[in-house]
Formats: sequence, structure tokens, C-alpha cells
Amino acid sequence: MKPAAFDYLRADSADAAVAALAAHGDDARILAGGQSLMAVLNMRLAQPSLLIDISRSAPLAKVSTEPGGWLRIGAAATQASIEWRPGLRQELPLLALAFPHISHFQIRNRGTVAGSIAHADPSAELPLCLLALEGEVVLRNAKRTRRVKAQDFFTGMLSTARANDELLEAVRFPLGQPGAGHGFEEFSMRHGDFAVCAVAAMADAKRLRIAVGGVADRPTARDFPLLDGSALDDALNEFAWSLDARDEPQASAALRRQLVRRLGRRAADQALSNRSSS
Repeated sequence: MKPAAFDYLRADSADAAVAALAAHGDDARILAGGQSLMAVLNMRLAQPSLLIDISRSAPLAKVSTEPGGWLRIGAAATQASIEWRPGLRQELPLLALAFPHISHFQIRNRGTVAGSIAHADPSAELPLCLLALEGEVVLRNAKRTRRVKAQDFFTGMLSTARANDELLEAVRFPLGQPGAGHGFEEFSMRHGDFAVCAVAAMADAKRLRIAVGGVADRPTARDFPLLDGSALDDALNEFAWSLDARDEPQASAALRRQLVRRLGRRAADQALSNRSSS
């Protein structure tokens, strides 16, 4: 199939994009990388009257560190630009671990970090990492700018707290803390496919944080004490059952629960073993 007819606007700034959203609301869609949006348009699951293209907006492609220990990634910044960012392993070790699992390099060359998070597929890696690291999104409309924590942004399957007139202007990840350890594990049918189950873990001196994607209708995170051995296995088993996995053609609920247990243990062990005293 091919998309329904639409008008096209190239927006060179956030101001221009926000003004167009204010005028058209739910009849408009933001086009950045287009790796998810174009498939939706081709299947006519969405039929907007206007596409607002921000892909060539230099201000929206900006990536910068901000006071308080944040990495701000603009809405037009590609995944590849972050994947190959010098120092990423020191700034955001979890992202460095996750990027090889995200589709294929051709997709990462065009797809944007913010676009994946805005699309909110529960099996996608970047929303999972944002939740695991307790990041946030920056939403802007014609009247205000607001920051929304990841735990409040994802509201369901392909559903977020973004209003129709809001641009997801940027995503903010907290920079890695000295001594923290990270782990990431994923199972998919083929490399590059969406995850059947993915697990991200972060451990510091006080807690173990585990986030799971691909099982519930949104990525889900939970904080634990610094558990190990059978206590960690028991905690992961309870976490797996709490996610309300369902039987689907791709994978059964029982398989997904087992993946939470197995991948969760591997990711947690990685995070705990990678901690340092620095």
C-alpha cells in the first residue's frame, strides 16, 4: 500500500514545527527519521493531512551536556550520531551496550533517538534504556515547555503523554555515575528484529534497577536491593509474573516469563560485576 495524500512542510526550527502543530493538531505528524512513521503511513494506519519534516533542522539535531549531569539529545539527532559519539561508553554505558541490538546500521543512520521514544513501541530498546536510566523527555507547544519523566511518559502500547500539539523537542539522559555498573540482554527471533524480551540493568552502591521491554504494553522498571543468588532469582520470578505476559504467535507468555528470569539474571550479573569503587 501507499500513503494517503498529505501536505508537506519542512520546519527548520522548533518554533516552526510547534506553530504548525498548533495550527493542525492531530491532523499533523512530525517526520524526523521516518523509520517507524513511514511504515505506519504506508499501511494507512495513520492518515495525517500534514507531515512536518524536522530532519534537516540543525538546532533540533544538536546534542549537548547540560548542568546537573544530563545529555540532551535533540529531536532530529540520529541514532548513529549517538552510537558513534566519542566518549559514549563513559557518558552513557547502557546505551553503548544497547545500540548493537537496535535494528540494523542502515536504520540507525536515519532513525532518531527521539523518534523511537516518541513511537513508544514496548519492544524497542531506546524507550527501555530511557526508563532504566530514569531519563525524561522535553515537550513543547506554542504556550509552554515541560519535562516529563520516562516513568510518566509511556502510558501504554504505542501511547505516550505527549499532547497532539506538542513537539518532543529533546530527550534527556542522566550521565553515568562513577562506580555504577550496567548490563543489557535481549532475545529476538533474528538479529535486528524487535525484542521478544529485552532487559536493561543498572547497579550502584545502594540499589539494583532492572527494566524489562517486550513483555508488557510498555517498558517496566523496578528497583531492588543489591540482591544475588537465590534472592535475585526469586525477585526476578516475581517481577516476571507481575508483567501480565500474554500468549502471542511470536512467543508464549511462559517463554517471555522465562526470558525475564534468564536475561534479567544475566543483565543484573553484568551490572553488579561492572561496578567499581571509583
